[in-house]
Amino acid sequence: MEVASFLALILSALFLSGANSAIFTFRNNCAFTIWPGTLSGGGTPQLSSTGFELAPYSSSNLDVPAPWSGRFWARTHCFTDPSGKFSCVIGDCGSGNISCNGAGANPPVSLAEFTLAANGGKDFYDVSLVDGFNLPLSITAQGGSESCNSTSCPANVNNVCPQNFAVKGSDGSVLACKSACLALKKPEYCCTGAFDTPQKCPPTNYSKIFKGQCPQAYSYAYDDQTSTFTCSGGANYVITFCP
Repeated sequence: MEVASFLALILSALFLSGANSAIFTFRNNCAFTIWPGTLSGGGTPQLSSTGFELAPYSSSNLDVPAPWSGRFWARTHCFTDPSGKFSCVIGDCGSGNISCNGAGANPPVSLAEFTLAANGGKDFYDVSLVDGFNLPLSITAQGGSESCNSTSCPANVNNVCPQNFAVKGSDGSVLACKSACLALKKPEYCCTGAFDTPQKCPPTNYSKIFKGQCPQAYSYAYDDQTSTFTCSGGANYVITFCP
């Protein structure tokens, strides 16, 4: 093979590789430091970063190859103990490091969930409070070949959290709010067992608290109709905490 043809093939491969990825921008609009975590699912590989520190009013980019599925969340009230172990009061992944290394969040946390398609296909994304809430967040698509709507949970659900669902700090302030499934551990709130279909697991008074604050977010397992969003054409995404 001629050198020129070989180089052309390499450049073509690099171009295609770049086309099959999305740039995720994480913005921290909170007045305090957060530690976003990333977790891949569906058999897709872990990303180049599985956790990082994000100072107040700063941003950071992460390249996400497609196809990919997974979730993002923000850890809060984090610290490193004298032995060097890193941990967080809310959203900890148990790795002992800033990187989560393939471990998920300890709920309750607000989640940004994605399934990215290859070659500019249809992406799916949502904000989920199924595992509870800790911070407001939003997802905004940039680019794409269709009208790609934003979604968010802009309200501070902690302000209306039932007392028996609240995770409190040492000063009594509410740091996070458990979902009914997490707090009560009953099938009718978790949509499990005899309640494992949409028909058998309707919204409850507890999930309606979350839905009232954040109408676009998943408030329980079968809250699909108003909470799943799509975008085609190889969009990039901005995830903003405390939008």
